[in-house]
Amino acid sequence: MAAAALAAVLAAADPAPAVPQAAGSGGPTSRRDFYWLRSFLAGGIAGCCAKTTVAPLDRVKVLLQAHNHHYKHLGVLSALRAVPQKEGYLGLYKGNGAMMIRIFPYGAIQFMAFEHYKTFITTKLGVSGHVHRLMAGSMAGMTAVICTYPLDVVRVRLAFQVKGEHTYSGIIHAFKTIYAKEGGFLGFYRGLMPTILGMAPYAGVSFFTFGTLKSVGLSYAPTLLGRPSSDNPNVLVLKTHINLLCGGVAGAIAQTISYPFDVTRRRMQLGTVLPEFEKCLTMRETMKYVYGHHGIRKGLYRGLSLNYIRCIPSQAVAFTTYELMKQFFHLN
Repeated sequence: MAAAALAAVLAAADPAPAVPQAAGSGGPTSRRDFYWLRSFLAGGIAGCCAKTTVAPLDRVKVLLQAHNHHYKHLGVLSALRAVPQKEGYLGLYKGNGAMMIRIFPYGAIQFMAFEHYKTFITTKLGVSGHVHRLMAGSMAGMTAVICTYPLDVVRVRLAFQVKGEHTYSGIIHAFKTIYAKEGGFLGFYRGLMPTILGMAPYAGVSFFTFGTLKSVGLSYAPTLLGRPSSDNPNVLVLKTHINLLCGGVAGAIAQTISYPFDVTRRRMQLGTVLPEFEKCLTMRETMKYVYGHHGIRKGLYRGLSLNYIRCIPSQAVAFTTYELMKQFFHLN
């Protein structure tokens, strides 16, 4: 369904401007050539750079959110010290291979879909102002989640494992085991609903905040905050350090709003790995269990301080890298 919607949007609206035929060329040339591929690569590279930057924090977040019995008594900083002591420094990057396999298509689909959804909403639905960014961001986030969700489930399962207590030997083994023991393909979509409910406001608010800050900044202080794009001097882009700041603010606001859904989906994704598996079969049951046993601060918002530490640089790097890749791939 999401793929069909994305395909329809891609067919309906391509924002890339055409350029005149070059003199003496053998045929017409256009910036439309491979525009979707260049946009896909720009988003994928941005996602990979962002997640690699905060991979150790992602591992610790999973361990704390799901109360892993080896680390549940620790805080963020003490867990960051304890993981290398118990599992070596590579333990901080456990599950990162699966993360990279997932995040490239995730980032690529999200950023590419955002650009096309934004154009579609503006031209076909007549929605303008800042609202179209909120709508396009939410739709892009949900599209990316649905397309890459099984990879996220596998990544979380691998990240939750502790040295000496491995249920899965690797990515392929995890896929085979989940498929065989947890209901086939449905096993890969545990926690999808809270993920979508959390992603809609997260992606929407994130893109909305960044886009609005960028628009306002370039409108009121273009000389101070902006510079001409390297691939199109007629287009103003934010300076790199301003991009980082706007991306960090966007990530912090979005995380605060959507965090309880993130905790819920992580627990549901872990499935049979957790002893309370049978008490957390649905989103409502999971939220009720977490709230009843751990409360709000130590349950639904457990690890939020870590998420601020990781999401601010992550979103800052993601938006900044994407803006740079847009210039590198001549998307402006």
